[in-house]
Amino acid sequence: MKQSPDELKIFAGNSNPPLAREICQYLKVPLGKATVETFSDGESKVEVKENVRGGDVFVIQSTCAPGNDNLMEMLLMLDAFKRASAKRITAVIPYFGYARQDRKVAPRVPISAKLVADLITTAGASRILTMDLHSGQIQGFFNIPVDNLYATPVLLQYIQRHLNRHEVAIVSPDAGGVERARDFATRLNASLAIIDKRRSGPNVVAEMNIIGEVKGQTAILLDDMVDTAGTLTMAAEALKREGAKRIFGCCTHAVLSGPAIRKIDESPMEELIVTNSIPLQPTAAKCKKIKMLSVAHLIGEAIRRTHSEKSISSLFD
Repeated sequence: MKQSPDELKIFAGNSNPPLAREICQYLKVPLGKATVETFSDGESKVEVKENVRGGDVFVIQSTCAPGNDNLMEMLLMLDAFKRASAKRITAVIPYFGYARQDRKVAPRVPISAKLVADLITTAGASRILTMDLHSGQIQGFFNIPVDNLYATPVLLQYIQRHLNRHEVAIVSPDAGGVERARDFATRLNASLAIIDKRRSGPNVVAEMNIIGEVKGQTAILLDDMVDTAGTLTMAAEALKREGAKRIFGCCTHAVLSGPAIRKIDESPMEELIVTNSIPLQPTAAKCKKIKMLSVAHLIGEAIRRTHSEKSISSLFD
């Protein structure tokens, strides 16, 4: 006889309250009572306000800006639930920070993604639920189960509804994103193009060449995240020079730091499609070119299936 699941409890830090509330609405579960505050000296303070003993606890926290504060909040919450005798603790991390530092690219540098994985595990996480990791090998940095969700169904639905009536080319802004772009192109029955970029330094792109045909087509630049938007907007300019009729950007994580909004406004892109894995800053929310889609139902369904011990991979079949 199958044992009934333990009580589902959902808690959230301060990084993305709107997404957490949407997830709770989808699951018809109240958001757990906990205070996450800051002492006057800047230290984080966490206190769980309800009993979680024996519960199946999910902690929702994106490690977006301010990344160090949000990471520390999550670690303290995980530790609090572990010490409060929760039976299982799942860290739900819609945006996993430090993911770009996943290998040694120079002597005497840390592998920050591995360190963060160790910290989360040590703090008390039993498993990880995240979305569109910057690189798949980060799953191997954990010694606990990791479910890496994909925003593909949400983004595809929007593209099919608004753009698929045009001749579409899916464009990967670098070689590392080719697999993601190929999957998109296959599902849309679209052509595929790749941008070969040469960097002269961090966040600095010196040269771009387009491999594939984009002339006269609607080009959709696809990436997992947009940070300073330098690569994205330079790629949009390159596509315009190659004769693309319309240009759109599409990504899961809207980091949008530094001059990103100004660059997007000045670029030939008509629209940048993003998800709410990271809450938009006020300046980004006012940008008319940014269209935000919700992944709350996708994460909520993954939480439901994790809680009831059902398949998550079938969400993406």
